[in-house]
Amino acid sequence: MPRYSVGLDFGTNSARALIVRLEDGEAVAEVVAPYPSGVDGVLLSEQEPDLARQSPSDLRNALRRILSEAVAAAPNQDPDFEVAHVVGIGVDATASTPLPLDANGAPLADDPRFAGDLNAQAWLWKDHTAHGEAEEITARAAQMRPTYLERCGGAYSSEWFWAKALRCARRASEVFDAAYTWMELCDWIPAMLTGTGVAVARSVCAAGHKGLYADDWGGYPDEQFLSALNPRLARLKQSLPERGHPFGISAGGLTQEWADATGLPAGTPVSIGGIDAHVGAVGSGVRPGTLVRILGTSACDMAVAPAGDQMPVIPGISGVVRDSILPGLVGLEAGQAAVGDLYGWWARLCGAGHEQLAERAAALKPGQSGLLALDWNNGNRSVLQDPRLAGLLVGQTLATQPHEVYRALIEATAFGARMIWDRLEEHGVRTQLVINCGGIAEKNPLVLRICAGATRRTMLVSRSPQTCALGAAICGAVAGGAFGSFEAALDALTGVNPERYEPDEADAAVYDELFELYRTLHDAFGGISSEIALGAVMKRLLALRDRCR
Repeated sequence: MPRYSVGLDFGTNSARALIVRLEDGEAVAEVVAPYPSGVDGVLLSEQEPDLARQSPSDLRNALRRILSEAVAAAPNQDPDFEVAHVVGIGVDATASTPLPLDANGAPLADDPRFAGDLNAQAWLWKDHTAHGEAEEITARAAQMRPTYLERCGGAYSSEWFWAKALRCARRASEVFDAAYTWMELCDWIPAMLTGTGVAVARSVCAAGHKGLYADDWGGYPDEQFLSALNPRLARLKQSLPERGHPFGISAGGLTQEWADATGLPAGTPVSIGGIDAHVGAVGSGVRPGTLVRILGTSACDMAVAPAGDQMPVIPGISGVVRDSILPGLVGLEAGQAAVGDLYGWWARLCGAGHEQLAERAAALKPGQSGLLALDWNNGNRSVLQDPRLAGLLVGQTLATQPHEVYRALIEATAFGARMIWDRLEEHGVRTQLVINCGGIAEKNPLVLRICAGATRRTMLVSRSPQTCALGAAICGAVAGGAFGSFEAALDALTGVNPERYEPDEADAAVYDELFELYRTLHDAFGGISSEIALGAVMKRLLALRDRCR
């Protein structure tokens, strides 16, 4: 009888369940549940424009709905489907999206004392309120523990675990003091499903890439370092486990309560969770020499490299973690803080659809518009690692058209990717072949054509339109023993579409010139140029904005 695995993918605006037949990788059920609260599932604040939170109730209700509806729908697509043949469940989620929890593993947002308190909600990955705390963590680590910074590219991010916890400790001490622990979303979902609560085995993927965790220095940051930031953080450290674990290992079996709610058998193995982009790299078939680019609201670049005796140090690459993507390999993470969000912002602003803008933009030649942009409308994640940067558009005239700006923004994101991939290659990680996945890769081929020319690299598209959920299903299958290794699972279940986007030499030559100009702006406004001192302009504008608001 055929076997199946379930992948659960918790994104920024919705959650998805995918049931995959393991004999051929076919999806036999897919259910999506949008989060109803806030704006497209994101809780915002007019007073704090950098704030972005999520409702744990939305997440929990979405989990119940997608699992039960997917199980109910699977027999309609595959008459051979039986719940008894589901070998495992895998989970991925955005990160760093930590939640403050009580000693039973329940979110503080459920506590009537904190009803309506945004600080008791899940702190979504793109919450940048902790930018000051991130800078302080970076400075303190440079002084006390410089090796910490070597694994996160030289700077700690406001999007990450300890910055958000420190922000809460200072700005909402009543919430922080009421919490027994903080837990990443990709750990909390398996904790609920298995009933393990705060004792759940936590993901080395999330801990290493977002929480300054490494086996080399004994796990999470030491209490002396954390106390130097705030003594409350040392107490939080005491609630965290000593070790993190890779996904593909069972975190426990499905509880009877969740079995009754979903129709799956009690005891079904649930994999340790992972970050959506890292699990999506698995679903795309990541291997040494092949980089995976997940194109969504932001872009995440994922690669793996052999794990030698000494971990690589790559400035500006935001995560270098052993076993975080594939066992036995070093996982490398970089990315851009706005890609889909950037294109969508411009389309909304000028009142045009993506298809219309892309069609007109495709008729332009590289350099024809005279425009050049910086893709920092949501800050820079790599290689500058500075959320206090902003977008820029150079070359506008009274004749500039919306589709010209649209193309310039796409080119800017391609140049931003080239900055990352060139940095990886400078340190021995080659990225000539790029597998793209996500909605943009599926729906906007102009982005891939431009990226091929602007980066001089071949672009492919993953065969699965839901690589994060597929990757989660692969994790569940490995945890359930259906495959002896991730390599075997990837060979059986992943692949790419036949179309290839190769760089056009004539276009690439013009893009080389544009990239030289892009790099000049990048270094000047990014604060790393010694010849052009513009690094303070964007930050002073943002500080002035915050003061006036």
